[in-house]
Formats: sequence, structure tokens, C-alpha cells
Amino acid sequence: MNINTKAVQENSYDAIVVGTGISGGWAAKELTEGGLKTLVIERGRNVKHVTDYPTMNKHSWELPYRDQLTAKERKDYPIQLRTGYTVKQSTKHWWVKDTEQPYTEKKGAFDWIRGYHVGGRSLLWGRHVYRWSDLDFKANAKERIAVDWPIRYKDIEKWYDHVEKFIGITGMKEGLPQLPDGKFLPAMEMNCVEKDFKKNLSNKFKGRVYTIGRVAHVTKAHNGRGPCQNRNLCIRGCPYGGYFSSNSSTLPAAEASGNMILRPNSIVHSVIYDDKKGKATGVRVIDSETLEMKEYYSKIIFLNASTINSTSIMMNSKSDRFPNGLGNDSGQLGHNLMDHHFKAGARAKIDGYEDNYYHGNRPNSGYLARFRNLKNNDMDFIRGYGYQGGASRSGWYRAAEEGLTGQNLIDTASNPGGWNMNLLAFGEILPYYKNKMYLDKDKLDKWGMPTIVFETEIKENELKMRDDMKNSAAEMLDACGFKDIEPYDNFYSMGNGIHEMGTARMGKDPKTSILNKWNQVHAAKNVFVTDGACMTSASCVNPSITYMAITARAANYAVNELNKRNL
Repeated sequence: MNINTKAVQENSYDAIVVGTGISGGWAAKELTEGGLKTLVIERGRNVKHVTDYPTMNKHSWELPYRDQLTAKERKDYPIQLRTGYTVKQSTKHWWVKDTEQPYTEKKGAFDWIRGYHVGGRSLLWGRHVYRWSDLDFKANAKERIAVDWPIRYKDIEKWYDHVEKFIGITGMKEGLPQLPDGKFLPAMEMNCVEKDFKKNLSNKFKGRVYTIGRVAHVTKAHNGRGPCQNRNLCIRGCPYGGYFSSNSSTLPAAEASGNMILRPNSIVHSVIYDDKKGKATGVRVIDSETLEMKEYYSKIIFLNASTINSTSIMMNSKSDRFPNGLGNDSGQLGHNLMDHHFKAGARAKIDGYEDNYYHGNRPNSGYLARFRNLKNNDMDFIRGYGYQGGASRSGWYRAAEEGLTGQNLIDTASNPGGWNMNLLAFGEILPYYKNKMYLDKDKLDKWGMPTIVFETEIKENELKMRDDMKNSAAEMLDACGFKDIEPYDNFYSMGNGIHEMGTARMGKDPKTSILNKWNQVHAAKNVFVTDGACMTSASCVNPSITYMAITARAANYAVNELNKRNL
């Protein structure tokens, strides 16, 4: 085979990062600040902070169709609409059209919620950030589920510190071993009902702690970003930089280093593996606009395209050494797909507090930390769950719903309604080998790439947990003086939590895992995977801060190893 040496030289870098979302942005920042000339590849369009947030300041009356999609538009988003809150007139430019990017649900439903653009879902996430503890990192080993994590809390603690100091986390220190405290900016304030619920809960239920949510919002100026304005329009993009996104934080830092080259509209087809050298040498890329295939070369590669996409790239990266996909000696690639199951809990009303209200639209809720199976498994299920939720008063929209007119309309619209409280649980899904994804090479997308097939379901352990989620929420609300309590368990399908994890898990043994303790592919150590694909179990807390910490840790290791000429 003839090799164009000039083309190789022109397209060669120290590092390549695939993806610009929460983990990709961190890989770009750490690698470029470590002195590596880094090509950052994004399959979607470019999005610049502030400049490309078209609806960030629009009032509700400026949005067509009361911010809802038309019937014709809804036909393009059958999957993205399953969440119930993502795709609206104000946000439709962020989400993929399912009609253009199909996949197959062979067993069960899997809601693959995607946003392809520079910044990815870092512009769209819920922003709750909770550290894992050794309760999470040791759980698989303790219960002999799947494989043991190759790291513990002590291995990642300083990287949580590193990430939190840069992005800015607001929260309260509670001293909980199952929910380690972090480096917090001043906390957002609870309202009066939440404060009383916190106090009453601790009196009624020993060891149960309700705190303000720990979120990636800055409550004071931080690293050149302005404080949160309590608009709760975060999903449109924040012109103040009030919440963390790649666009407002890590990518500008990478750009400031002078070492980042950003290439949007570029779909990574596969990783190039050199059988003779015994390592990866670059990536093949399809230009999403021209369909032209190009190759880019580097010393190290970070896959951060999100769980499903990073794994599909590895599956599509076949060679003589890896006939079943890059690094797939164990046969685990694509298996052990996880999410957080939710949509179960309870809601209620409470009397009183009519003389109290709150200012702004706080983009945060309370958090009730895990209290099940902390020391021993004392339930009929293993692992646990936590609750997100808080109290609020109903607003003017009641007047429209009740069909009022005249003075009744004016009075109802002018005065807030009663107080309501909601506790929404997020529970851990175990890493089941049979929950999997794989490629359908007979069904291609419009770029000629294989599409994804999912086979997933929640099982008995999660179903038993869901009963406890709703019953415990109802019990706590009742004990704390609430009324009209409504337990609920709404339909959940995997993926709907938008916390997809697994499929290229970390582990100690190459025979049972894809990645080692530094997130290197066991048999191709210059390839790192640090997005959700690397997760060995799921915990019950939002995973994003753990992706960031793992990425920072791996990137700094990669820089040091490269400088030592070990990669």
C-alpha cells in the first residue's frame, strides 16, 4: 500500500480527542494545557458560546406555538420526545432528528437522547453533580456482580477536587460517607417548605438527609464566568456562563493554550490500528457535509463521543489483530449497558406557608441522599437510590386551566396557589451482560455508517427497588405533615434517564474488561476511553462529575507517559 507521507505529516498531531461534550471538553483542556498539539473532532456543527444560543433571551410570548412543536415537526422526533421535556421550539435546534439518525430496538425500549454539536449534551444536561464514594466503587466486588472496579475513591479524590475548583459547584457540606463533600461555592437557598422538610425528615428518620442539590452553577463570579441569574433557561444556553458547559469553560481554556485545532462536522468512522507497531495510529473521519473520507494521525487517542458512539467506533474499528472490534479480546464490548431508572416517587401538598414565596426560578432542586443498603443489604433488592425534588407554589397558569373569566380570572392569576412537593427517585441499574448494543451493518445511516441495535430491559432487582422508591417517598411526605399524597411509578424505558453507561468497562483483568485502571484499552494502550462507556457499575447518583474526574486523571497520565516515551 502506498502511503502519502506529506498527507500524514500535514494531518499529524500529538493527540486526537473524539467528542466535545462533558468528557471530551475536559480531555481537550488537560491535553492541550499539558503541551500536546491536539485535534478535537466533533461530528456535529460548531457552536460558539453566547453567539450561537439563538433563544437564550427570548420571552415565552416570543416563541411560536406556545413553545411546542407542530404536529408535522413531532414526526421527526419520536425518540427525543419520549423524555417529555427536551424538544421544544426554543430547543429543537439542539436535538437530532430521529428520522435522519435511526436505530433499532430489538428487545425492550431504549431512548437514545442525542444532541450533536460542539459542546454536545454539556449544553443540555441537568447539572446535578455528586461524588461517588467507596460504597459505589466496592459494590461489585462486595456482591460479586460483574467485575470489580480497578480504582477506588482515593484514586480519584484529588481529581474531583481539580474538576470542582475549575467548573464551580454549589452545595452544602453534609458529612455523609455515601455522598462525599466537595469543593463548594456558596449554596443556593432552600425555600421555607424545603427547610422545614429537611428538619422534620432528620427528626422522623434517623440518618436520612435532605440537602440542596449540588449543581454545576456558579453563585458568584468564577473563572471569568458570571453568576447564575436564576432564570432556569439553562437548556437554551446561558449567556452569563452561569452553568458549566464545554463551550463556556473547558474548550475556551483549550483554545487559550494555543494547542487546540477544532474540527466540527466530522464523523469518526474508526480507529486506525497498525498491526506491526501494535498500537493505534489515528482515526478515519467522514466529512458530514461532503462525505469525503480523511485520515488523521496521532500518538494518543481519547474517545469521548458518548457511551454509545465511542463503543460503536470501537466496534467499527476492525483489523487483523482485532477482528471483533478494537480492544475486544474479552468479548465485553457493547455489553453491560446501564442507565439510571427513575420516574418513580411521590408528590403531595401541604397547608400553610401562604405568606412565603421565593425570588426567581432556581435551576436546582433538593437532594435526598441514598439511605438504603448502606452497610448491609437489608432490603429485598441490592444497591440503592436517591431523590431529586423540592417544593414550589403553583402559578398563574392555574387560571387558564380552570377556564376562569372576569374578576375570578384576575384574582387567580394574581395570587400564587398552594405549596406542592415532589420527590423523584433515581435508582441504580446493575451491569447485566445481556443489556447490550451492537452494529447493524446491513442498515446504514445517511453517512454510510452502521446503525445501532439495542437489547435492554430492567430486571427484578430494579422492579423491586421501584416499589420502595414510591412507597418510601410517600411515607416520608406523610410523616413530615404533607397531605393528598400521590405515589407514582410512571413508565420508564432504559436510556430515558440520559445517563447511559457501560459497554467498554474498566477492570483489572483483560479477559473480562476492555479498559485498565488508567482508562487505556488493555491491548492498545495509546487509546483511552473516558466517557460513560468506561463505567463498570452505575451508582445511583448523576455520573457527569465522575466522567470529568476520570478524564482529567487519564489525560494527565497520558501526558506524563507520552513525555516518558511510554506511549
